[in-house]
Amino acid sequence: MQGRLSAWLVKHGLVHRSLGFDYQGIETLQIKPEDWHSIAVILYVYGYNYLRSQCAYDVAPGGLLASVYHLTRIEYGVDQTEEVCIKVFAPRSNPRIPSVFWIWKSADFQERESYDMLGICYDTHPRLKRILMPESWIGWPLRKDYIAPNFYEIQDAH
Repeated sequence: MQGRLSAWLVKHGLVHRSLGFDYQGIETLQIKPEDWHSIAVILYVYGYNYLRSQCAYDVAPGGLLASVYHLTRIEYGVDQTEEVCIKVFAPRSNPRIPSVFWIWKSADFQERESYDMLGICYDTHPRLKRILMPESWIGWPLRKDYIAPNFYEIQDAH
């Protein structure tokens, strides 16, 4: 099922994949990492001027990593805002996605957190460094295949 934005992107020859709608009726699109920066600029010009949130998750152990962007189109005098959810999947072996910091400044700490927890590198981000974990931390704590250092599970404690 194709939504309004997906139809507009198809009309203009922009490569994407429609993932349908979420439970609130918000259109969800998948964009390839190599197309993300140009499509992000187009979405901003089209009117999606507010990055509501950016987050990331590990799709499956040993699988892809996903960076998720919730964009909102805010216009003066319009009561009902238009929203879209963008998912950009990256391979675990080299998770690189273009940063949207230069388009939406609110992506700054959110992309840094995704880097810190999952190891997704956001190209052209001006300050991509750990924000929650110490710089000396090894690994990416929210990856499903992460093994905590010095963690010993107590077996048969009773």
